[in-house]
Amino acid sequence: MRGQDQTSGQLFSYIDIEDRVPAKHPLRVIREIVNDVLVSLSSDFEAMYSGMGRPSIPPEQLLRALLLQAFYTIRSERQLMEQLDFNILFRWFVGLGMDDAVWDASTFCKNRDRLLEADASAKLLNGVIEHKKVRRLLSRDHFSVDGTLIESWASMKSFRPKDDDKDNSSGGGRNAERNFHGQKRRNDTHESTTDPEARLYRKGNGKESKLCFMGHALMENKNGLAVGVMVTQANGTAERVAALDLVARHTKKNRITLGADKAYDVTAFVEDLRAQKVTPHIAVQDHLSKTGKRRKTKIDGRTTRHDGYEISQRIRKRIEEIFGWAKVQAGQTKTKFIGRRRVEASFTIAITASNLMRLPRLLGASP
Repeated sequence: MRGQDQTSGQLFSYIDIEDRVPAKHPLRVIREIVNDVLVSLSSDFEAMYSGMGRPSIPPEQLLRALLLQAFYTIRSERQLMEQLDFNILFRWFVGLGMDDAVWDASTFCKNRDRLLEADASAKLLNGVIEHKKVRRLLSRDHFSVDGTLIESWASMKSFRPKDDDKDNSSGGGRNAERNFHGQKRRNDTHESTTDPEARLYRKGNGKESKLCFMGHALMENKNGLAVGVMVTQANGTAERVAALDLVARHTKKNRITLGADKAYDVTAFVEDLRAQKVTPHIAVQDHLSKTGKRRKTKIDGRTTRHDGYEISQRIRKRIEEIFGWAKVQAGQTKTKFIGRRRVEASFTIAITASNLMRLPRLLGASP
């Protein structure tokens, strides 16, 4: 007998939202780890809020919602709120009941900014990598580092001379035409009126210059999980300065190795690594310079003769998978935030989400 295409509403629902999520859904493993980390951060959250006024969005629920936004490539907070309104899986992961009201998008953004300013994303990343189930997946001796460009939320038209009269309008509205032909624009004489911390930078010869920041990640080599994240202003030395800072957080008494590409083969950087008891497994920079001379390298046979050097050079390329996921899946190709600190917080959330997405498979395969 054919069923009838009719919708009949019910006054009451007796189905628990927990029963609607499959027992083997990968988000169950992720949510368990995230919840353990958020419980450990309860005292930090308590210090962020005043004891007076109306209750705000719980920071635990807000951070879970931000992770969902990265997991499912939701491009705006307004769309995220729409998904939370009807998506049972999203409600379950965030911690909302079937009858709980969804927050206003503007209210969500204001509460999110409070967490971003308080470095909650960095604490979440550290909590995940130090979780008892995740800690045994990490290498404590072998790491890789790299950097990537994050396009800023600023137009090239906003990059103007620092002594420019901002009140002098030539007409044409807020998006007036600007002719840059024949003009020399440099970071020491120009800055963006939209995001003064963004810098004009290009990744290499023949590449276009963009207003951007530089994101850095430190990856452990055992399973390719990110254990350190930074965002700096983009310049020629930012990658090496950030690498020293990231490595210093994981340096211990025993010597560790650090894999990196040719951009890190600089004499001063290699010497600084060795002074910190870090063996530099860096790709050799031996191409010809513009003057026709072959560049000198500090990576010699003391390092390259070991099998571990070749292993590090092969594994270090996996860090591009982390950057690729964060930029394509989590929307970090072009940031939506202004200011280095907020860009760093958003980038850290994306890298944390990248780690979490890999945990169900890694934990299922590990003994």
